[in-house]
Amino acid sequence: MEVLGVSGYSRVVSRFHDLSSSIEFRELHRCILHLIPEPGSTVLDAGAGTGRDAAALAAMGHSVVAIEPMDPFLAQARATYRSPKIRWVSDSLPGLDELPPEPEQFDFVLCHAVWQHLSEAERAEAFARVAALLRPNGVFALGLRHGPPGAGTHYFPSSAEETVELAATVNLAVELRLENQPSVLPNKTQVTWTRLAFRKTSLPSSGATV
Repeated sequence: MEVLGVSGYSRVVSRFHDLSSSIEFRELHRCILHLIPEPGSTVLDAGAGTGRDAAALAAMGHSVVAIEPMDPFLAQARATYRSPKIRWVSDSLPGLDELPPEPEQFDFVLCHAVWQHLSEAERAEAFARVAALLRPNGVFALGLRHGPPGAGTHYFPSSAEETVELAATVNLAVELRLENQPSVLPNKTQVTWTRLAFRKTSLPSSGATV
């Protein structure tokens, strides 16, 4: 089945890989490092691209399931990062249909620079799926891209407010909310980011912000 969210990226596989590899994981994700669990945890990278984040998380000692719907990206990731701690899977949000149906599989889920490729209905479905996959007290970390579309042509603007409201419907409580964050790339001055993190709770979330 065609995944509309990857539309446009087939033209830029090599350039995307080079650009992604030039950014250090700890620089890009500095604001969520304190939320990444202890080594030995099970992590899902939902939208792994060419593998930078999955490789960094594996190097920290985690078992990583790296989801990526685009075959050329997956091939590049497998060729570049050969860690036995990474399982590469051809799959996509919102359904993550290739993962086992059992709930509570992951301690941490990272989804960076993917949300803008999901429609409103797909985002609601994705939140429900991720919430089910998280173990109690697990964390879902999201990076929302704002500004003109990049290579991807299937693009839907998002907001922190909308995302926090969706999280509350599936008992994910806000742990981190940082808006208007600049791009780490110097040539992306029109692009800003919202960094969000949610923790799975057993009680309904109030939607409070941090």
